[in-house]
Amino acid sequence: MNRFLRGREKEDLAARYLTSKGYTILYRNFRTKFGEIDMVAKEGECLVFVEVRSKSTEEFGAPEESINRVKIERIKRTAQCYLLNCEVRYVDVRFDVISISGDKLEHIQNAF
Repeated sequence: MNRFLRGREKEDLAARYLTSKGYTILYRNFRTKFGEIDMVAKEGECLVFVEVRSKSTEEFGAPEESINRVKIERIKRTAQCYLLNCEVRYVDVRFDVISISGDKLEHIQNAF
C-alpha cells in the first residue's frame, strides 16, 4: 500500500473515532495556498481543527512529535482562511491532534 492510501486509511480511522465520540465532521482535507487541515469537526459549539499523524512504529518518536513550529503556523493560517469563509461564527475554536502508532490511537485536545 502506498503512502497516500495509508494516510487516507488513518484519516478514515480518525474520522470514525471522532464520530463515535459525538463529533460532527464538517470538512476533510481543507486546502488553501497556506496548507492543509486534515479535518474540521464540530464538538458541541466548538469548532475543532484536527491534524492526523501516524507512524507504523514509535522507534524514532511518537507521530505527534513530527508537528513542528512551521507546520503549526501553516495549520493556523489555513484555519484562519476557513473561519473567514464559513457562514457560522464560532466562539470556541481549538486545535487537536490524532496520533496513530501501530494499533494505538491517541486524541490530544488543545494540542497547540
